[in-house]
Amino acid sequence: MNVTVGNRLKQLRKAKNMSQEEMADFLNISQSAYARMERGESTSWASHFTRICEVFEIAPQDLVKKESNPSVYENLTEEERLTETTMLSFYLKIIKQYELQIEDLKTIIANFNKDKN
Repeated sequence: MNVTVGNRLKQLRKAKNMSQEEMADFLNISQSAYARMERGESTSWASHFTRICEVFEIAPQDLVKKESNPSVYENLTEEERLTETTMLSFYLKIIKQYELQIEDLKTIIANFNKDKN
């Protein structure tokens, strides 16, 4: 899955004429961290799922589908489409939960650092 998403990230970025550095800045990560996502060496794309979809103006399924050929999705049966949509929705909920937990941890760390000073 990481290689699939990585390849898709690269295609989308190039289609928007963006550099890896520009994409990394948008996601508030280093250029090398973004490069690892494109090479399929990192799963951190999942943490930035929503923002990636925003910058490329795509639906979530467009990021994770295995082929960039639109006919692949069109050839799915209605049941397969519903299953895929359900799974994507489930993954987005999990990602949102992790994002909220990260924000909570950032607040805790900030308060801890204030207390130390």
